[in-house]
Order: sequence, then C-alpha cells, then structure tokens
Amino acid sequence: MSNRTSFLQAALAGLIALGVTQAAAGADSPSDRDKCYGIAKAGQNDCGTARHTCAGRAARDNEPDEWKYVPKGTCQKAGGRASPGGAGTKSPK
Repeated sequence: MSNRTSFLQAALAGLIALGVTQAAAGADSPSDRDKCYGIAKAGQNDCGTARHTCAGRAARDNEPDEWKYVPKGTCQKAGGRASPGGAGTKSPK
C-alpha cells in the first residue's frame, strides 16, 4: 500500500470518527431539557406560538410566550418561567 493510500484511508477514518462523535454528543434527550418561556431573544426561539408556527420567528426579545429549551433546572436562573405569561412577565423593550 502506498503512502498516499494510507494517508487517504487515515483521513477518511478520522472524518467518520469525528462525525460519529459529534452525533453522539449532540443527542440530548428531551428529558434533559425544559421549555423556558420569556428568555428567547428576537429570532432565537425554539418553536412556534399562537402568532407564528416556526422556530426563529420571535419578533422581540423576552416575549412571554416565546420559549427556548434549556438544561433542566436552569430556567429560573436564566430569568424565565416554566409556563407562558403569568406573574413575573417581562415587559417587552
């Protein structure tokens, strides 16, 4: 086997290993995440609301019905809520 063939095989194996590693690392289960309302920045929400049906469509920062997934137990620390609207609703800026 030539050096060039060995190099190409090693590079290909490295790329495959990198892809598998990234896929496994990015596989958070929904049980590891909470919906956190009121913390999404404009254009960075994770899903639709009554006003739109798509992620990334929030018009303003910190809208009370826009949400993002956050690691379990961190929503209140980030200034959010577990449900839309309600007490402690941030006013839009």
